[in-house]
This record gives sequence, structure tokens and C-alpha cells, in this order.
Amino acid sequence: MGKKKQKLVLPPELPPEVPDEEVEVSDEDVQFVKENLEYAGFVSKLDTHSITKHVTRVADANEEALESLYEKRLRKKLENKEKEQIALEVDPVDALPVKTLDGQLYYRRVTKEPKAEEDSKEGKSIGKDPGLVKLTKAEKRAKHKKLRKEAKKQAKDEVQQTPQAEVLDEVKKDLTAEEAIESKKYKLAELGTALLADPESNIKHIKEMLEISKDRDSAIVILGLKSLLAVFKDIIPGYRIRLPTEKEQEMKVSKAVKKMRFYESTLLSAYKAYVQKLVALQQQPVYKRVAIRCLCTLLAAVPHFNFRESLLATVVQNISSHDDVVRKLCCGTVMALFSNEGKHGGEATVEAVTLIAELVKAHNCQLHPDSVEVLLSLSFDEDLGKPENPDAGSRTKNQKSKKRKGLDEPNHIPDNERKKIRKEMISKTREEVSADFKAASYAQDPQERRRMQSETLSAVFQTFFRILKHAMQPGLGANTVPVASGSHPLLAPCLNGIGKFSHLIDLDFMADLMRCLRKLAGSGIQSGDLSDNSSCQLTVSERLRCCIVAFKVMKNNLDALNIDLQEFLVQFYNLILEYHPGRDQGEVLAEAFKIMLCDDRQHDMQRAAAFIKRLATFSLCFGSAESMAALVSVKHLLQKNVKCRNLLENDAGGGSVAGAIAKYQPYATDPNRSGALASVLWELNLLMKHYHPAVCSIASSISTMNTSNNQVYLSHVSPQQAIWNYHKKTSPLLHLVT
Repeated sequence: MGKKKQKLVLPPELPPEVPDEEVEVSDEDVQFVKENLEYAGFVSKLDTHSITKHVTRVADANEEALESLYEKRLRKKLENKEKEQIALEVDPVDALPVKTLDGQLYYRRVTKEPKAEEDSKEGKSIGKDPGLVKLTKAEKRAKHKKLRKEAKKQAKDEVQQTPQAEVLDEVKKDLTAEEAIESKKYKLAELGTALLADPESNIKHIKEMLEISKDRDSAIVILGLKSLLAVFKDIIPGYRIRLPTEKEQEMKVSKAVKKMRFYESTLLSAYKAYVQKLVALQQQPVYKRVAIRCLCTLLAAVPHFNFRESLLATVVQNISSHDDVVRKLCCGTVMALFSNEGKHGGEATVEAVTLIAELVKAHNCQLHPDSVEVLLSLSFDEDLGKPENPDAGSRTKNQKSKKRKGLDEPNHIPDNERKKIRKEMISKTREEVSADFKAASYAQDPQERRRMQSETLSAVFQTFFRILKHAMQPGLGANTVPVASGSHPLLAPCLNGIGKFSHLIDLDFMADLMRCLRKLAGSGIQSGDLSDNSSCQLTVSERLRCCIVAFKVMKNNLDALNIDLQEFLVQFYNLILEYHPGRDQGEVLAEAFKIMLCDDRQHDMQRAAAFIKRLATFSLCFGSAESMAALVSVKHLLQKNVKCRNLLENDAGGGSVAGAIAKYQPYATDPNRSGALASVLWELNLLMKHYHPAVCSIASSISTMNTSNNQVYLSHVSPQQAIWNYHKKTSPLLHLVT
């Protein structure tokens, strides 16, 4: 009898699908579920995946399809059982069992070979089975040889394919890297263009640009820094941003105010992150120049904006950098800051000068000269704070006194209470209007400007006096590295600054300043006593500068000072012999000739004759440039001192005016005791045969000067112009000196 077909029981029909939005859950259902949570716990343990799979498989099937489906499932189960019975126990005699700790015996099993369906297939499989057919030795040898050849060939193919694959991978990586770099460049360009077009609407793009500038590729970082610099220069407002306080944020404001606050806060946070990134990158050699250039550009363009202190501190720290490009950038920015005080109102000037003073103090005056030379670009107002109409104050006082004494005009109407109140209201209104106009105008308060300039001047002279004090300290020059000029690199710009701002020095410090300059200038004479000479390391050029500064200070304060400059002239008289053209600066010597000898000063006849004689001797010993400057000075002195022209006479016993000293002393240290009037300028005869035509021309012009008092000679060139023209190799000297 055949098996009866079992009737399949179909699953219950599913309820109609109802959208979740249309399902209505009453409050009673929700309350019932909350009260009986423990009974509904099994729902969470149901296998929803298998249920869903079964339901979706048989949901839309017919009865016949379901029958065939279940038959296939039964047939598949039977096949799986047959496959599981492929293992066969081995006879216990052939193989020993394994006994576990539990006492159970496990026998080895071998896989049962599947039966072939067709005899032809069975014959082929038997023929191909290497275990059933034994190979001969020759066949085995040939087979192994063939396998070895195939293995070698495969190894060669792999070796050839490996470098090609590596090269292809590298090329792909390079292509992808270049594409990524190009995409980042285009992204930066798009974001920057959008920001410049509409900053308020696209202010969020600035954060994306900051993220791109954090890339590992140095080219992308540099491009991002430059793009951000261009954006910030364009969109930064002309005022300093102040973020709202907590109380201001709680207040209700309009949409326009909210938008402006968001714009300002986003801009300020991005600018702060950009400045911090630049300050960090300037310490890395790869990005140092780019970061410094960005910092300097921002400081020069927007010195009024926030975070100026960070920019200024970083720039001032690099004004003495060993890198010439970085140093020039920073010095140029600081000088531009000093000259354009209208952008920041002078506040940045005070901060910069204070930072420079602290830098000089921290490095013990061992900095590059450019770090102090920037102070020479400062400018100060002498007449600041004086009233424009000095009679205004006296006029108001007279009016008040007249009112008090009752001396007003007879036709003046007495004020009643109403007029008094009206006048008070008018005066208050005028005061308010003037205060608003003052706040809105760009004009700075004279008192505030005077206060800031006094602070700046105080910091400048504090720096200058510290440098002078350092130059006078004993034993510092031997242990320091020479920079630019001896062991005191800042002394030359310091002396130039004192000479420029000498009219602003307080008179209480004049005596100390002149005593310090005298000590520095006279260091070369007492060279034998090294214990007392603390500044013996100064060069000839530096000592000449000390003499020049002393004369400038005296010239600018003639009304207030009564100081004898005889000692400085003595020092200068001896420094002429210590000068060496290759070692010392000819421009400084020419400036000393002009200020100390050629300017409108009345010299003693003995002193003037001593300098004329020494300069003529000096012209024989040194180069053409120095000789030209010295002869120009000789000509100036002879023009001013008519009696000194007796030195041009060629008498056998010397000049016609001998003076108190009858014999010339060429090695005397004091020009007043040299007896130069007893000599003649025989050096001019040799100078007229000089190899340089300009020296010959001026020597011949000096020798032809007449001793008569009514002859007037005009000088067309100064010592500085003479030495400058010679260095520039120009020809005007030939006709200027004659």
C-alpha cells in the first residue's frame, strides 16, 4: 500500500495590511500593556527573522506549489542523511581505539568513496587514480622533472610581475595624490572667492579653509596660509571687535543684530586660530619665512584689530634674526608701524618700543644693530599740548571777573530764572555734541598723544642708556662674539639715536651723558692702563661717533648747556692718527670732519693750525677718498681762519706767525701745544703730484690761496660729499673742488 498523502495545513491568513499611521491605540490598551508587562516578555524572545522568512515564502503560494515545496524539502533531508553516513568504522583488529578519560572508545574512521553513477565514469576515475596504477621509476623521474620546470617557470613569472605591479601601484598613488592636491587647490580658490564676494553669508567657509591648511603636504599648507591672509586683509573691519557679554546675549535683538554677532564671533575665532597657527609655524624652518611674512603683512595692514599683541611680540622677537630675509621683513614692518600711527593711534608704537627695550635687556645688548636702528624712524612732536589760542583763557577769565564785579555793559539785560535754565540746557547740549564729535572724529586727543609719546621717549632713552652702560662695563668685550662692529654691536645705532633725539633729553641727564661720552671717546689714549680703562674694546669708528654725538648734543642745546668741548677735540686730534682705511669707516671720519671742523664754529688759531697740519699729513698716508675728505676740511679751515693761511708761505724758518711755541711738535697730544703755526704746508707740493686727478686739483687750489684778508673763498663740497663721490666714482669732483 502506498503512503497516503498528508493533507497540508495552511497557515492562517494574515490580517490585511494597515499603515502605521492608521493604527489607533487606545489609552486602555496602553494601560493594559503597562500593567501586564511580565506576561508580554515572550514577545521579545521570538525569532522574528525566521517568522518573517517563512511567512514571506508561503504567503502568496498556491496549494500545489506548497506541496511541491514540501516534497523538495523532504528529498533534501534524505540526501543530507546519506552524506552523513559516508564514514565507516574500521575493524578493531586493524586499528587500535582511543580511550578517553570518560572510559569511552573511539575508533578511527575512513571516508567512504561515493559510488559512480555510470560505468564509463567509474572506469575513467580508476584510470586517473594514481594510487591504483603504479608508475615506473622512469615515469616518476620524468614527472618530478616536469614539476620542477613548472615551478621554476612560475617563480620567474612572479619575479617579473612583482616590480611591474609595484611601479603601477606607485604611479596610481602619485596620480591620486596629484588629483587630491589639485582638488584642494580648487577648493581653496572656491572658498576664498565666495568669502570675498559675500563675507557675511559665507563666513562658515573660513573654517573649512583652516582645516585645509592643516594638511600634511607643505605646498597645501603654504597655499592655505596665503589664501587666508588675502581673505583676512579684505574682510577684517576697521574697528576692534568686542564680543557681547552674558547680559547682552540674554537681551532680545533683531535678526540683523544676531547675524552681525554671529559673523563677528566666527570671524574673531577663525582669526585667533589663524594667528596661533602662524605663531606655531614660524618656529619650524620649513614654514618660517611664509609665517613671518603673513604676520608682518597682517600687522602692517590691520594694526587696530584684535590680537595685535601676539603679532607684535612675534615680529619684535625676529628683528634680530640670523636670517636676513626674516630680519628685514620684521624691521620694515616695525618702521612702517612707527611712520603710520594714524592706523592705530600710537598705541602700537608704545607697545613695540617697550618690547624692543625688553628684548635688549634680555639679550644683554648682544643683538643685531638693525634691532635698534628701527628706533631712528620714530618721530616726536615738540609743540604738542600748547593751546592754539593762548588769549582764549585770559579772555574767559576777564569775562568772569567782569560779571563778578558787575562791570558788564549798561545795555546788558539781567537774566531771569527761565533764561538761566535755557542757557544751562544749551551749554549741556553743546558739551554732549562736542563729546560725540570728538569720539567720532579720527583726530586724537592732544593730551593722550602727549602721554603716549612721553612713554615712547622714556622707553627709547632707557634702551640707549642701557647700551651705553653696557659699553662701559669692564671685561664684557673679551667674552662676547663680535657682531658687525666690535664687541658692542648696538653702540653705533645707539649713538646715532642719541644724536637725533638729543634735543628731547632731559637736562638733568646731560651731565651724566657727557661724562659717559667723554669716557668712551678717550679710551684709546690711556691704553697702557687697562685696569682703569673699561671700554678699551671700542673701535676708532665708535670713538669717533662718541665725539660726533657730543657735538650734536651741544649744538641742539646751546641755550641750556655751557660745556667745554676741548676734551673731545683733543680726542679727535689723536684719533686721526689711529685711523686705518680698511678697518674703520670712512663715512664716520668724514662726518666728524664736517661736524667738528667745518661747521660754523670759531676755532682757536693754534688749534685750527694744528688740525690743518695734521690733516695735510694724513692726506699723504691714506687712500684717495680719505685724502679728499681731509683736504676739503683743510680748505674750510683756511677759509675761516685767515691767519692760518701763513702756513702756505715757504719761508726757511717756517710761518710768519709762530705763536707761543717756536717749534712744531708733530707728536703732541694736545693741538694747542703742537706749535703748528711755526711750520709750513710742504705736503701740498707732494699732493699736487698725486696719482688721483681730484686730489691734485684740490691741492693746487689750496696752495694758490692768498693771505690777504679781503679775499673770499666759497666751498662747494663737504667732506661727506667728497668721500661719497669718490666711492661712487663720479666726475663732478674735478670741477666742484676748484
